[in-house]
Amino acid sequence: MLAMVATTAGAQERHAYFGQTHQHTSWSLDAYIIGNTITGPAEAYQYSMGETIKHPAGFDVKIKTPLDFQGVTDHSEYVGVIRLANDPTSSISKLPVAEKLKVTKDNPAMKIFSWLAGTIATHKPVTELLDPQLAGTVWAQNNAIADKYNKPGTFTTFCSYEWTSMPNNQNMHRNVFFKDCSKVPQTPFSAIESDHPEDLWTWMDSQRKAGNEVLAISHNANLSNGIMFPTDVDSKGNPLDAAWAQQRMTNEPLTELKQVKGASETHPDLSPNDEFSNFEIMNYLIGIDNSSGKLHGSYAREAYENGLAMQESRGYNPYKFGVVGAGDSHNTVTAYSQSNFFGDHGLVDATPEARLAGTVASGMTILQTGTSGLTVAWAEENTRDSIFAAMQRKEVYATSGVRIQARLFGGWDYDKGLLSQDDWVKVAYAGGVPMGGDLPAADDKVPSLVVSAVKDPADGNLDRIQIVKGWTKQGQIFEKVFDVAWSGDRQVDPVTGKLPAVGSTVDITKSTYTNDIGAVELKAVWTDPEFDASQHAFYYARVLQIPTPRWSTYDAAKLGILPPSNISPTVQERAWTSPIWYTPSAQALAKADKGVTVTDLTNGGATALNDDQLKQLIGKTLKVRNTVTNQEFQILFGAAGKRVITELNGGAPKPDDLLQVMHTSLSGSSAAYEIRDGHIVTTIDGTPFEVTVYKNGDKYVGARSNEFGYANYEVQSVER
Repeated sequence: MLAMVATTAGAQERHAYFGQTHQHTSWSLDAYIIGNTITGPAEAYQYSMGETIKHPAGFDVKIKTPLDFQGVTDHSEYVGVIRLANDPTSSISKLPVAEKLKVTKDNPAMKIFSWLAGTIATHKPVTELLDPQLAGTVWAQNNAIADKYNKPGTFTTFCSYEWTSMPNNQNMHRNVFFKDCSKVPQTPFSAIESDHPEDLWTWMDSQRKAGNEVLAISHNANLSNGIMFPTDVDSKGNPLDAAWAQQRMTNEPLTELKQVKGASETHPDLSPNDEFSNFEIMNYLIGIDNSSGKLHGSYAREAYENGLAMQESRGYNPYKFGVVGAGDSHNTVTAYSQSNFFGDHGLVDATPEARLAGTVASGMTILQTGTSGLTVAWAEENTRDSIFAAMQRKEVYATSGVRIQARLFGGWDYDKGLLSQDDWVKVAYAGGVPMGGDLPAADDKVPSLVVSAVKDPADGNLDRIQIVKGWTKQGQIFEKVFDVAWSGDRQVDPVTGKLPAVGSTVDITKSTYTNDIGAVELKAVWTDPEFDASQHAFYYARVLQIPTPRWSTYDAAKLGILPPSNISPTVQERAWTSPIWYTPSAQALAKADKGVTVTDLTNGGATALNDDQLKQLIGKTLKVRNTVTNQEFQILFGAAGKRVITELNGGAPKPDDLLQVMHTSLSGSSAAYEIRDGHIVTTIDGTPFEVTVYKNGDKYVGARSNEFGYANYEVQSVER
């Protein structure tokens, strides 16, 4: 008898609550200096509850549909000091240090911000501003406002803030949420105290021991320059281990997948076979114009895949996190709808003209920014306890700002006709696990997923539901996207395996669309046709809407001009569920091919080639077999420092095949390389990867540095 996770009666009655987990007001230093000088946390809650509020530029804004919950997450670093120092009714304005913070003709806001930001960057903070009496007063005011607007059953608020670590302009920010506003510390932990996430987690551990339940949500991994999801060392250079993984997952069960500064699901160069991966892509280093960051280590899907490989090879997985969507607007108010977009960054992008001008501000291309995402929690009731519990168990999901209602369950014995039953949700809970859960192993069975989506009543119809699967084998990572439910009578192409596009009703010049295509609701019971019980895997659902006009197209129509040619005029809004994970049983693992590790090679007497021996390969073509995929390819290391994949399985390599070929270039089959310290080093999208070649008797075997200690490449011949 297969034991499933027990569910309570309340679990069967969970509802979808839509909320905001990332909002800045004038209390944040950067928000104040870009023109948001008046509205604070109170106005943020008022807006989310449906009231009309002033935009920093002075015009009225109102949300189309009120939210169910929110946390205001102003930056903890010098939080509130400029705004409150310039408010004559504030007690902080009477303090001596306030004189340095008051905006005058000779002391403009930008000058004050530069001074304060400089003290953070140089690790020489203004000690008066860190006085617990001052910082504690601001924090207490923040929490009192949250309590004032908390209306259990109607609107839930959280005591929360943003920890703003940014080493060398690399985004490592986290939003920190407390379960109970009566159980919080005197002051929040800020990046002034430490910009290492490990120190934040240790502080959070101490808070939990003191009775203050807390969790963190990482965000904008896409701007982290590859350091958000490491696989080898932590932020202090220490090797990753099981304790690090456990501390991360205890404190950081969620990551933000979509916000105004782009999506962090995946990137076209990381998922070239995913036709919908090019969604709201942004990539830069914060504060540096015309910059770009490393892709590897910056996206959630790759982190999920690497986490599986780490579990397989090392016995721990730090990346079993759920997903949320949010804003990061610095306007106190947030735009969720493409047709009701009013910018994200104070006076910088407050008008259609400013937004379409092609401006770059602090490294950020305004035209690439977008609407806020939404966090959706499946909870029993709209209260702090219930929503916080949903976040902890990861029964939450992200949308790009629309109100798609999505569910995902995984189990072993779901009937194909389950969704025709009125009580299908009850049966799904009883017979499996919801999003965010772990699917127990079951020998000789294949998992089924139950997925359902209902459209946003005020937005576009649904195009399709997809299941994104990732898995690992012998240190290599793989992914595949399956279309499992779709609108209309489209048929999957038997040759390409692709579902035809849903079409488009968008009139770009008028910025209009109709719901003449698509579906109101989609659902399916899907069984993995490629399941291997010996492989670690994850599954999550991605729900796509039909194309609708992007905000930039609406702005262009308002101005009577054509939309910008360098950004897509349409967008396919979407929702992403948190994954469900599968871990093989001991019996399944015992039957699996163990592969060859570097340790196996060296214990058997194999030796690594040195630089001089590796240089003997230059100008020669190597015929290599990937022992995991059985792909055979030819690779030429040219004398000019370029290497080329010339053939794959007797033909030209495809982009998705190249992912599993030795150190591919994701824009083609050639890439630069160098021989250094006994390795063939290839840099791909800014990240260096190494191949170490071992001589094992009369054979050569290659090991890639990103395959977690496995040696998966047999060199079959070396030819001139």
